Amino acid sequence: MHSLRQRFHASHFFVCLLMAVSLSLSATHFAPAVADESQTGLPVEDLTITSGETVHRFQVEIAATDEQRSMGLMFREEMALDHGMLFLFETEGQRYFWMKNTPLPLDIIYISATGTIVSIAADTKPFSLDTIPSGGPAQYVLEINAGLSAKLGIKPGDKVSNPSMEAE
Repeated sequence: MHSLRQRFHASHFFVCLLMAVSLSLSATHFAPAVADESQTGLPVEDLTITSGETVHRFQVEIAATDEQRSMGLMFREEMALDHGMLFLFETEGQRYFWMKNTPLPLDIIYISATGTIVSIAADTKPFSLDTIPSGGPAQYVLEINAGLSAKLGIKPGDKVSNPSMEAE
């Protein structure tokens, strides 16, 4: 009987081990599918933010269509410190963003038609469905890594320049 109990525990252990390996493989197989959902191949341009006498330079992906804007940085798990995404809209107006499916905490910078920073939503919460309003008319929105605005001293009133903004 002691031997039967040992065999039961051993077989139970192997069944659990097989299930764990199977789940692990499934999770590994699923993870790239989620990562593949992020958009790639967007045009990349230089962007500068002039804050007093200091000029901050970024490489930004340009989201210019409804589809590109709606996808944004969803599913991205990392972004270089000097990178971001610039959302272009045809007209100036109240803007509302959210962090659905976005694992990166971000600073969301709302920019007027003249290139002036209207407001900054700093350190946004990943995956949040809360709407994040611009607090004033904005034609462009820049997303950069959370905390960079404060670290670099970027604030409302600073000027943003980018070739796509100037072409508007």
